[in-house]
Amino acid sequence: MDAADDGLIRVRGAAEHNLRHVDVDVPRDRVVAFTGVSGSGKSSLAFATIYAEAQQRYLESVAPYARRLIDQGAAPRVGEITGLPPAVALRQQHSGGSTRSTVGTVSRVSNVLRMLYSRAGTYPAGRTPEDLAGTFPRDAAPLDSDSFSPNTAVGACRTCSGLGRLHTVDESKLVGDDSLSIREGAVAAWPGAWQGKNYRDILAELGVDVDVPFRTLPAARREWLLTTDEQPTVTVHPIREAHRVQRSYQGTYMSPRRWVLHTFATSKAAHLRAKAASFMTDEVCPTCHGKRLNPEALAVTIAGQDISVATSMPLTQLSAFLTAARDHPDTLALPAERRQAAHALIGGLQEQLGTLVDLGLGYLATGRATSTLSSGELQRLHLATQLRSGLFGVLYVLDEPSAGLHAADTELLLTALRRLRRAGNSVFVVEHNAQVLASADWIVDMGPGAGRHGGRVLHNGPAQRLDEARESVTARYLASTAPAVPGPEKPRQPQRWLRLFGVTGHNLRDLDASFPLGTLTAVTGVSGSGKSTLVRRALADTVRDHLHGEETEEDLARNPSSVEAADEEEAGVPVWDLAEDRVTVRSSEGLEHVDRLVVVDQKPIGRTPRSNLATYTGLFDSVRKLFAAQPSARELGYTASRFSFNVPQGRCPHCLGDGVVSIELLFLPTETSPCPVCAGARYNPGTLMVRYRDRTIADVLAMSVEEALDFLHDVPAAVRILRLLADIGLGYLTLGQGATTLSGGEAQRIKLVSELQRAPRGHSLYLLDEPTSGLHPADIDLLVGQLQRLVDTGNTVVVVEHDLRTVAAADWVVDLGPGAGDAGGHIVAEGTPETVARDAATPTAEHLGRHLSSAAGLR
Repeated sequence: MDAADDGLIRVRGAAEHNLRHVDVDVPRDRVVAFTGVSGSGKSSLAFATIYAEAQQRYLESVAPYARRLIDQGAAPRVGEITGLPPAVALRQQHSGGSTRSTVGTVSRVSNVLRMLYSRAGTYPAGRTPEDLAGTFPRDAAPLDSDSFSPNTAVGACRTCSGLGRLHTVDESKLVGDDSLSIREGAVAAWPGAWQGKNYRDILAELGVDVDVPFRTLPAARREWLLTTDEQPTVTVHPIREAHRVQRSYQGTYMSPRRWVLHTFATSKAAHLRAKAASFMTDEVCPTCHGKRLNPEALAVTIAGQDISVATSMPLTQLSAFLTAARDHPDTLALPAERRQAAHALIGGLQEQLGTLVDLGLGYLATGRATSTLSSGELQRLHLATQLRSGLFGVLYVLDEPSAGLHAADTELLLTALRRLRRAGNSVFVVEHNAQVLASADWIVDMGPGAGRHGGRVLHNGPAQRLDEARESVTARYLASTAPAVPGPEKPRQPQRWLRLFGVTGHNLRDLDASFPLGTLTAVTGVSGSGKSTLVRRALADTVRDHLHGEETEEDLARNPSSVEAADEEEAGVPVWDLAEDRVTVRSSEGLEHVDRLVVVDQKPIGRTPRSNLATYTGLFDSVRKLFAAQPSARELGYTASRFSFNVPQGRCPHCLGDGVVSIELLFLPTETSPCPVCAGARYNPGTLMVRYRDRTIADVLAMSVEEALDFLHDVPAAVRILRLLADIGLGYLTLGQGATTLSGGEAQRIKLVSELQRAPRGHSLYLLDEPTSGLHPADIDLLVGQLQRLVDTGNTVVVVEHDLRTVAAADWVVDLGPGAGDAGGHIVAEGTPETVARDAATPTAEHLGRHLSSAAGLR
């Protein structure tokens, strides 16, 4: 039988990443789950091998010139793959970007909705064309659909450029204390450290007296230096200091007002954007009143509502509105051609909305910014598009589609996956979720461990036969004897409480919430019930404001003395765009018991391969100091900075410390290969002359955490960090692995390790948003074990969580709901896990009760 006709995708000799020349036959036209502990090789097989090969074959059919416009990955390391259909990948995406990217633009609902207003819109009752200069008569050709988009020049409000709000610099805030001189720090709205000193020195060169009280300077001069858009360049002659020589340099001035605007608009560093925002005012646009469109577009209505009202409706409400609009008098009064277009467009919209609602996204509004969505919500938006495509014979490869989903919402996801399969497609999912694994037709289990301990296929067969794989860790957690999540025998009893009163924002309306201190609290509820708004917005912002920035660590910043840190802007927690809805808290209690706030999320630890595990955790500092202390390094006069791949003295001059070079091949994809000069080592020969135990610093970066733990056993500072990394399940990662190749779960655990290795400083409040998302149950146990240790040492941990095993191990549960969007936003249950499961009638209580009953039956 021909390979294409036997219903199998046959993989031979797969050697991508840690795969050990894997041979495997996977059935088509099935829902196939690829599972295994983190780092076992499941994504390497499903994405980096099978999907990558399908993508390469597609690109071969594309015209050479067009290939240059497509993001092309390298060909996978595999001997042969047969029976491979065309493939589509739906990956996890960490939300980000501007407010111009919305639910409507991603799902493509906005395109059709704008067309509906363009083709079938009417003027409000009583209005005439003369009332609106430049608009069309009632029976004339309608406005173009672009006129209803705030992202186009013709549609955007001319005052706020389609943002809905005006961001202006408050000049009264630019100076902190005008009794101080500029040299003493009178100007508050400047960066700190060298750059602030640079601007002061430039002003001195320009003839400004920087040593007199700021208020005594002439008014015109004060106005100029605070607000000018000019950027004069002068030669700066720094004051010579005894311990070092400072050379003259060319310095360019930037006024505080210009610095604030530039930083807020362009910086990706959370703390810098937050600082810039503190000098700005933010108000609703007085022209469009926050609707983002120009008056001409807002004059056009469907069933009496302009398009801004429609885009603010939850999708379920929008669907009901469109149903009523179909037979609304305004619609029926349209000329026959436009009425027919209205009915056709409404029908198409209803089909799109139905798919989104079926995936549990009915609580979202089309105008909601994607920067406020979870990665799971984004993936389901893209999945909805594929469900409507009607494609046949396609291989869909999904990356943890259940991530961020409540158990009740996971059932909706499974229904969607089965729809794709019934439509004649193959569905491959990389998953850990027990619900998804149990419903899969076929399971490919990788392992048995991570990194060099994984890369083998332990089970390739029907889901119900997974228990036959003796080495499978996954089978152990799906069995009736699954181990319990680490935790105290009885829930801890809170001694103090942190309380918020009158929380309002998004779907929270005057909500009161209490969090016990000195405990592990799980905040639960269906997707869209308001969990992240309560924790990541209300709770975090309230504590942050109380601490006044004294000890708030938004993203566990690295050791600031590290040379490597210069190349790594903070990933940071999201700095919510000022155009987003505010979350306010009327009052609070118990904040005096919190000394420190730490927020840990799954966003990348860096945006370039130069940022890696070793540099982020500060581990590399001790490694560089170790090599600088070697006799050969001392003889050569090398300091610790010499062993950084970010400084010219130590790095390879050809690849500039990247270790790889890119080769442009005109019409073919850009190829990357190890640097021909340093062979991927990143360093120049002079640096590599220094060895420790016969290993170079490049050799150390190539070691896994496990290998480095043995090699650096006599370096206490390194051992402490390496031990924590191994204990949290990251022993398989290499020290030099680029940040861009790490999963969200890996990035989050690295951030947590960066915190755990620090000396305790007072009572810390840790906030984690879905920390178990994307983790295997075995890895969850390691993570939760570390969280329990944080609580045991006198801290408070609050997690937004769906994983039932983790919720059951918490001391306290705060359950939001009862539904999503406008149907949520209330605390529907709170108490110990057992109390919530027994007494509450909520989706969380229902599924938690089943879990606890099952666990009790095992004991």
